Amino acid sequence: MATTADIIIIGVIYALINGFAFLLFAGDKQKAKKNLWRTTEHRLLFAAVWGPFGAYAAMRHFRHKTQKARFGLVPVFAVLHLLLILSILARML
Repeated sequence: MATTADIIIIGVIYALINGFAFLLFAGDKQKAKKNLWRTTEHRLLFAAVWGPFGAYAAMRHFRHKTQKARFGLVPVFAVLHLLLILSILARML
């Protein structure tokens, strides 16, 4: 059984992963504006798989990668993460 401390640690790690995804998308947008070497789409999608909420927030906030078909999967990743989180929480109660 997970303790309260375990849940907090997992939540903080999850928030950091999503924050990293947000920053990765934000950095790529800035590089695009300055015509610099960009983060690969593969790397951005990998970050979106693990941090979909941060990736989606950055996509919406910076209007970045919103027209690319592949990145239409990011909201799907977010829904899958949400379902997984709800499933885990339901088992804990």
